[in-house]
Amino acid sequence: MTARIIDGKAIAADIRGEVKDAATKLREQGIVPGLATVLVGEDPASHKYVSMKRKACAEAGIESYHHELSKDATQDEVLDLVTKLGEDDKVHGILVQLPLPNHIDEETILNAVPLSKDVDGFHPLNIGALAMKDRDGAFIPCTPNGVIELLDRSGTTIEGANAVVLGRSNIVGMPVSLLLVKRNATVTICHSRTKDLGKVTGAADILIAAIGRAHFVKADMVKPGATVIDVGTNMIDDATRKSGRRLVGDVDYDAAKEVAGAITPVPGGVGPMTIAMLLQNTVRSAQRQPVKA
Repeated sequence: MTARIIDGKAIAADIRGEVKDAATKLREQGIVPGLATVLVGEDPASHKYVSMKRKACAEAGIESYHHELSKDATQDEVLDLVTKLGEDDKVHGILVQLPLPNHIDEETILNAVPLSKDVDGFHPLNIGALAMKDRDGAFIPCTPNGVIELLDRSGTTIEGANAVVLGRSNIVGMPVSLLLVKRNATVTICHSRTKDLGKVTGAADILIAAIGRAHFVKADMVKPGATVIDVGTNMIDDATRKSGRRLVGDVDYDAAKEVAGAITPVPGGVGPMTIAMLLQNTVRSAQRQPVKA
């Protein structure tokens, strides 16, 4: 039986609609949600990502404040900009686009973002809160939070489920594992040193792949009826495409969908959720601002 497809585009569109409604209510109260983006250097992918985020802000009724610095900008210059944005009442969220040039220490810059404006959710204190029982950080990282939303809105039961996460990165693997634990799943984190990997993944009710290896997860690694969330984004050669390349996930989608109970495609699964959750975090930050008398 072919798996049910979890449509990330449709779910993200629902969330963006909710964000737009919330932003409209805030504007009626005199609060204009604002997201500041900081882009250092000339990386084409980074410019594309920031452009997409600014467009999404405009559609959701969020004001965007974009700041670009040259690739030769000093760490002090970037730090000074982030500090000023942190003190700006019009700015409810600050997004520092990564990666930064090699001569700039990313941790120093990210630590300078106030917790109250860390809408990316990557401040060490926000990440740390995920690991503590009965503690909540100011914000949850966007992609891991998007994964949880996909599970919830697709009707997947997390509590009591045996969840396996492939990958232990600070960006996705570790945070999403901690979120699953908070939701009372039994979680196994797999990595390059995991023994008998197929046996581990084959016991998962929920399998999340986030390792960055094209088509790594084969059908025989998936438990029949499992929910599979593919976070991978990998470019592979494809002579049938005009560009000669195409985007695929970490899961061998065509084969796995014949075994899984539900599965996300790539593209169109987790990807659209990341920006949707960023917008949601920004509006939630604005909602915490006191209403002007």
